[in-house]
Amino acid sequence: MSHDEDHVASTSEKLVRMANQIATFFHSKPREEGIAGVAEHINKFWEPRMRRQMFEMIDAGGNGFDELVLVAAPLIRRPAPEQKPAA
Repeated sequence: MSHDEDHVASTSEKLVRMANQIATFFHSKPREEGIAGVAEHINKFWEPRMRRQMFEMIDAGGNGFDELVLVAAPLIRRPAPEQKPAA
């Protein structure tokens, strides 16, 4: 695995861990409030590139994400795809 692949893997693991920590907190709330809380927190505090990577991972199957994160995903603002520089 290259250094870049290691970095992507570690960044992905961190995003999953952070999202799941948010979900763990909101599991203590009533279900609908928990779903809304996860979405609101991520919308408020995660920058677009973090949300973009999270959605790439969810679109690829969402492995590792807490169920509450996956249920909240439709309420989270999906950033526009990253623009690749012209060659």
